[in-house]
Amino acid sequence: MTNSLPIPVIVNGAGGKMGREVIKAVAASPDMTLLGAIDHNPAYLEQDAGTLAGIDPLEVPIMNDREGLLAMAAQEKQLGVMVDFTHPDSVYDNIRAAIAYGVRPVVGTTGLSPTQIQELAEFADKASTGCLLIPNFSIGMVLLQQAAISASRYFDHVEIIELHHNQKADAPSGTAVQTAQLLAELGKTYNAPLVKETEKLTGARGAEAGEGIRIHSVRLPGLIAHQEVIFGAAGQIYTLRHDTSDRSCYMPGVLLAIRKVVELKTFVYGLEKIL
Repeated sequence: MTNSLPIPVIVNGAGGKMGREVIKAVAASPDMTLLGAIDHNPAYLEQDAGTLAGIDPLEVPIMNDREGLLAMAAQEKQLGVMVDFTHPDSVYDNIRAAIAYGVRPVVGTTGLSPTQIQELAEFADKASTGCLLIPNFSIGMVLLQQAAISASRYFDHVEIIELHHNQKADAPSGTAVQTAQLLAELGKTYNAPLVKETEKLTGARGAEAGEGIRIHSVRLPGLIAHQEVIFGAAGQIYTLRHDTSDRSCYMPGVLLAIRKVVELKTFVYGLEKIL
């Protein structure tokens, strides 16, 4: 590997809103080059990736040839990276294919099951290939999660509300699940019941995420990505909230992940692990 060479990047899900942002960010980074762009939507095929992303043409056409582009990346002198913002139904196969070619996946798609995540971790580790699965690329969200961990020492009651646009396929969000996992790993159980609850409508109290933590999901047009972690105690409420107003806020985290994943030989889950 020649470290002075730009990192070749393939964007999978190039026609989506996040994919277009990644294309713009990679094109503006002197230490990276856009090697390929993948999308299954026939409306985007053969379009120039730069033009579709709203910047100058990059002479990289949108293709529906994952295997061909991964094979091309595998021949590069510098380790290649595949950034994946696709769909929960396809992301598992995308990650395995990239690892099989020695291409490092940076994955923002959520919705994988714990079993799938474990299988991918074992596959990446066995292949000694770096792989980053990042539920949320926002630095602000990492800070929220760290603040929630600190608050959990003083509060025994907590619930999580996550709000996203109505085109998000999975619920609850991977970020909310990760936040609940971080709190559950601290060795305490939350929200000890004071009464026997009865749900008049199934799901009214949200999803049980372990150790008594509940997650509530909202899906509405006009939203992008938002999360609240609400702690309660006698006489007080402590609310942590993160709001996304533009998807560009994720790009510093995406670029950091691209640069870090080529240095890794194992599977890593969560942006906080590479900060």
